[in-house]
Amino acid sequence: MFALELFLADGVLLANEMAPRVHNSGHWTIEGAETSQFQNHLRAVLGLPLGSTRAVGHSCMLNWIGELPDANAVLAEPCGHWHDYGKSPREGRKVGHATLRADTSAELSAALQRVGAALGCEVQVEPVLEKLRC
Repeated sequence: MFALELFLADGVLLANEMAPRVHNSGHWTIEGAETSQFQNHLRAVLGLPLGSTRAVGHSCMLNWIGELPDANAVLAEPCGHWHDYGKSPREGRKVGHATLRADTSAELSAALQRVGAALGCEVQVEPVLEKLRC
């Protein structure tokens, strides 16, 4: 398993981190792929056939850095999934994430708008990427 975390910044693709392990940038696969990165990692280690990594609908992962927001904003959405890592809050530390998963990009965008409004965050919809800015 090898992960390469990339960011698109002002039209430039930047490599942020390389990791020889399953990586938090792929946590969206828990709900958003036929076979998650974690399940495929176990399959590979055990010598089992790998599962399909095909996306199931459309997904957006929201990372919680520093502290967790109110979970109700995400859990009020039928397509919302909450992951609290049980870590103590600390500046710059990833303490959890949420995944929104929907059948269409329009449904995902609407859910993201509602979560953003509930959290008091600005939602920016871009052609390739949807962002939640708090």
